[in-house]
Amino acid sequence: MKNTTLIPVLDMKQCVPDTDFHIKQFATAQVPPDMMIPHRNSSYKISLLLEGEVACFTDFKEYKAKAPALLFLSPEQVHQRTSNTYHKMVQISFNKDFLLNESQGILSCWDCMFGQVIIPVQDNARLQELQTYANLLLNEFKQGQLQRDLVIRNLLNAFIIASARLTTCETRIVQMDGTQNKTVRQFKDLTDEHFLNRTQVSQYADMLYITPGHLNDLIKNVTGRTAKQIIDEKRIVEAKRLLFWGQHSVKEIAGHLNFEDDAYFNRFFKKHTGRTPASFQKTIREKYN
Repeated sequence: MKNTTLIPVLDMKQCVPDTDFHIKQFATAQVPPDMMIPHRNSSYKISLLLEGEVACFTDFKEYKAKAPALLFLSPEQVHQRTSNTYHKMVQISFNKDFLLNESQGILSCWDCMFGQVIIPVQDNARLQELQTYANLLLNEFKQGQLQRDLVIRNLLNAFIIASARLTTCETRIVQMDGTQNKTVRQFKDLTDEHFLNRTQVSQYADMLYITPGHLNDLIKNVTGRTAKQIIDEKRIVEAKRLLFWGQHSVKEIAGHLNFEDDAYFNRFFKKHTGRTPASFQKTIREKYN
């Protein structure tokens, strides 16, 4: 585990060096201690829960999943396992750059899918399909043959598409040409990296060498939201994570999010949520503590 300023991060490469992908199948009733405290992950994670159940917090909501189900985690989310109960699962971890270049035309579905955290697998045929891809991934990963990564990327892409068929957002899948896909993906990567200190659409448009208007039109066509809405939503969600999980004052969180002062942060937060940061923190902690 490595430390960031406010919330620790579990780094896949510290556990499995020199890899951007890892897959394992296990059955246990024990959760590693570092997963029982609030943390982020350096990688994306998709877990196929085959037996048993798990309980966890993801961001600021409590979840319970019973097999069979899919569990999703993206690197920015704050996660905590909260129970030691028997479960059997296949857990897939991969870094951002390992797959996204292969996921042409499904980016809107990608965001929707990872936003759902848990998706029940209620159809036996769908479960068998997912297990087939998972077993192929496990075998390919273990064998280490020539062109292993290329085969794994294609199998993982198929596994994700099969997973997406279970979501409630299939109608939002937007087919894009290569240039559009690259721009949307680059905007997502840039906002993930810079949303704390670059808050204007024009700043991202400059980095992408396009006009702010064109960027807004493209992002809205794919996601249904403007580029500015996405930037602001990232700041609000991060604020909520820190208010719920951290032991920091509103003033300290405002500084971390690069607001000019805590008064401006209060106005911004209330505009987007209808409540002050202190009110949100009190309500959410009372709900779950």
